[in-house]
Amino acid sequence: MEANIYPFTAFNFSVEINRGTDGKPLVNAAFSECDGLEMSMEVKTIREGGANDRQIRLNGPVSYGQLTLKRGMTENYDLWSWFHDTVANPRLRADAEVVLLAANGISELARFRLERCVPVKMKAPALNAKDGQIAIEELQIAYETLQFTPPKNKENKP
Repeated sequence: MEANIYPFTAFNFSVEINRGTDGKPLVNAAFSECDGLEMSMEVKTIREGGANDRQIRLNGPVSYGQLTLKRGMTENYDLWSWFHDTVANPRLRADAEVVLLAANGISELARFRLERCVPVKMKAPALNAKDGQIAIEELQIAYETLQFTPPKNKENKP
């Protein structure tokens, strides 16, 4: 059994956001940055009387980060529509998956599944007449759970 000793690269990824059960993606966009795939566990510390040389550590609640996505602004306004729809219906949720791809851009290396996502911040691009830079918009998404899954097909090698 051969193990991959090379670390994954972070420049090839895709983001899939789906709302509802129809399977159609909510967002059809390419993102230049994706940050915030994180979870942390609070640890409870208990001191036992008479045992001054150690402490007991218990697992506490898990908390999750916020996903930040950045893309060049285009005529595709689906992110803005999703944010507006969520303002109109606060119970509206979506699921998202961030897929880490191999250097060839096709082979799947890993998948991060985010459930019950809600957009919490939408930022329009900074406008400056002196710059000739691309207009970048930013979306922050809060999520309730984060799961990591290896690729479905282990033969899918980079």
